[in-house]
Amino acid sequence: MYHGIPGRHRRLVAFYGRFLGPGDVAFDVGAHVGSRVRAWRKLGAHVVAIEPQPDCLRVLRLLFGRDAGVTIAPVAVGAAPGTARLGLSSATPTVSSMSPDWVGTVGRDAGFSRVRWDRSIEVPVTTLDALVAEHGEPVFCKIDVEGFELDVLRGLSRPVRALSFEYLPPAHDAALAALDLVDGLGDYAYNYSPVETLRFASDAWLDADGLRAVLDRHRPLGRSGDVYARLR
Repeated sequence: MYHGIPGRHRRLVAFYGRFLGPGDVAFDVGAHVGSRVRAWRKLGAHVVAIEPQPDCLRVLRLLFGRDAGVTIAPVAVGAAPGTARLGLSSATPTVSSMSPDWVGTVGRDAGFSRVRWDRSIEVPVTTLDALVAEHGEPVFCKIDVEGFELDVLRGLSRPVRALSFEYLPPAHDAALAALDLVDGLGDYAYNYSPVETLRFASDAWLDADGLRAVLDRHRPLGRSGDVYARLR
């Protein structure tokens, strides 16, 4: 379903073409089964696909294991290197998470009423700083790790040119904390793309206060999506 939706790959390529071009390094933190990886390779970027889930890793290796332009990193990303428990949802692997607090928060939301985190595994953890040291500074870094975004960002000590992180209304405060951390890294402008629309909510890029106002408007509607930040 992630690779076969008509027109979606073309829309992904057009959307991320704002950020990436030939030879650029891109980090996909929480690569899942690689829909972004495929689009970014179409743009000519070298992609570091970071994904700790074994089932997703099998798909990534099947699709991209022979592509010299893709590095598959079978790890999670956090505030410090080590190991951690990853809570898996067998029926809905896109919401597998390393954040028990996030699982508890969204688990009380009606939209997650049927989701069950039924098992867990121990996974190795690295940091964004370590990934930058190994693979070079990314031109764009996507962070989609189901409530662990703040921990991922705590492992980054310097700004990157552009990044995104997921926003969920039930975990509104966590997203604002991530925004504060990003804003402390550098002079960023922000925008927001609701729930896989691949369109920006604002015609103009905003400062952090402007984005907070946008997220406050979306919160009552339950519109999840992704926050985008780019250096001015």
